Amino acid sequence: MKVLRITAKGLPLFKEELDISFFAQQRVADDDKDLLHLLFSNVYMNCSNAFIGINAAGKTSVLKVVLLALNLLNNQPINHIETKDILGDTDEAVINIYFQSESKEIGRLETVIVSEKSKTEATHYKITKECLWTKPQDAVAARKNLTDFSAYEPVAVRKDEEFLSDDVSIIIAYNKKKKEHMDIVSLLSFTNVNIFPFSDEIPVEVISFLDPTVEKLCFDKTENKTLIHLQFKGREEIVLNNPIDLNHYLSSGTIKGIVAFSLAREVLKSGGYLVMDEIENHFNKEIVSTLLRFFMDTRLNKNGGTLIFTTHYPELLDEYDRNDSIHIIRNRNGITVENLANILKRNDIKKSEAYQSGFLEGTTPLYESYMRLKKSIADSI
Repeated sequence: MKVLRITAKGLPLFKEELDISFFAQQRVADDDKDLLHLLFSNVYMNCSNAFIGINAAGKTSVLKVVLLALNLLNNQPINHIETKDILGDTDEAVINIYFQSESKEIGRLETVIVSEKSKTEATHYKITKECLWTKPQDAVAARKNLTDFSAYEPVAVRKDEEFLSDDVSIIIAYNKKKKEHMDIVSLLSFTNVNIFPFSDEIPVEVISFLDPTVEKLCFDKTENKTLIHLQFKGREEIVLNNPIDLNHYLSSGTIKGIVAFSLAREVLKSGGYLVMDEIENHFNKEIVSTLLRFFMDTRLNKNGGTLIFTTHYPELLDEYDRNDSIHIIRNRNGITVENLANILKRNDIKKSEAYQSGFLEGTTPLYESYMRLKKSIADSI
């Protein structure tokens, strides 16, 4: 299953309806086809999706909505989803998820969610209304009609399902029938924390790429305990029993890189989703660029694995030949997200310069704020 588009309204932190598309909206030239994943006909997916904005623009909030939608579509109860807090105290949030199924159907799931305070004052979310539409992908005559369901009636409508929890989507029946499942990997909680979340074998190629001085890093599971074997070239082996201790021997960038590239390998294999916040944290530009290129290489990414990430660094935008896989996030009395293709009509304009110059508006700190900060530091000195 591939997510094509997500829309959401009624979210407290957002100024207007959120609308994010993951399929290629610009014309696809022959040279672009090696960078995109073909779904069918002339419909392609962007496999590396960048969300960029200045500090406090709302980048993490946008990722939370994306993860909420992905997990909702993947049968997860809303109240068990890590990023459910993005719903806040919503009176009524309406989320539409458009997707392509393995059975060659295009679907639209509309879910209406409300918040309630429980007796313990904890917020409980429940689904009050829900509809599911489907259509054969062969019925899509043009890309502009991909997510148009105006001529179709719902194939399923939420009623008082006796055995369905009030925070679980009706999509669960569709997924069970069609045997649909997505591999979703979120590194949101690891943005500023570098700890190995797993104890599986790490490819030696990953380790040597990130730190050529490491000769061996492996895990030995015995009974209820896992031992970590670390050896640097020309040194004696070090044995550890706690992943946290690796921070004393490996750099933060090496640890994060091992986690990111190991998980990326699994996502590329399964065709799933890897979601990363502030992708540049602890990495140099070349390491980040390498990760992006893996997802944009159709020879490597044959199953359409998708990377969704946020960044502060405009230089990363120059890795993209196209504009429609880049989203600009701003926060002006509420978070807004705009696809760069709607702002820059030409792909040949250097994206980092457009971003840094202030041409896009709201992408650089205000000059007045800069001058006040400069004066304050000068006065203190």
